[in-house]
Amino acid sequence: MENKIILTIGRQFGSGGREIGQKLAKALGISYYDKELMSVAAKESGLCEEVFEKADERTASGLSYALTTGYSYMGMYMPYTDFLSHDGLFQIQSDAIRKLAEKESCVLVGRCADYILREDPDLISFFILNKKEDRIRRIKEYQDMKLSDEEIKELMKKTDKSRAAYYNYYTNKIWGAASSYNFSIDVSVLGVDETVAFMKDFVVRRMDKRPRTPHFG
Repeated sequence: MENKIILTIGRQFGSGGREIGQKLAKALGISYYDKELMSVAAKESGLCEEVFEKADERTASGLSYALTTGYSYMGMYMPYTDFLSHDGLFQIQSDAIRKLAEKESCVLVGRCADYILREDPDLISFFILNKKEDRIRRIKEYQDMKLSDEEIKELMKKTDKSRAAYYNYYTNKIWGAASSYNFSIDVSVLGVDETVAFMKDFVVRRMDKRPRTPHFG
């Protein structure tokens, strides 16, 4: 595809990575996939979406728990067997991500997409982080959680630990480390909207280095 661009976003929980991804995709006029990736993977495989939701960015122990009560395949309830392993689900989701990247420009959030597409010349990978106070505020505002600050801090810690374990296991890289991505950005420096504008400018400049000319609306 001419002028194709693939952007991946890793993010701390509560950092604003999802909102930034959505706004960046809109600013560039390209597709956005976050939890939508699970719907795509389910459709491709014939498995029910709930399996991918329960195993989303979790390590093998998390998946085993999700599957102890069985899963649905092609509309039929089936118990967990070796037919479906944690690595098998990762492979299904990886294939779905590759197919999306082949057919269209898009923003992909999480799910090791930066590693899965590491050989794609159209790829730019970002990691979004934010200061703890802003993350707590965002979680209260957007997650509509009636939790204390201490409970939110614990939730942030557990969620980031789970994402890191999943990412590190499948990529042999370090989740959140600047060396694992093309660009790491602290949202607290510019705020969400200016961070999106900065990232868009970075993407356009990156594409200007290529022989093809981008045409973003």
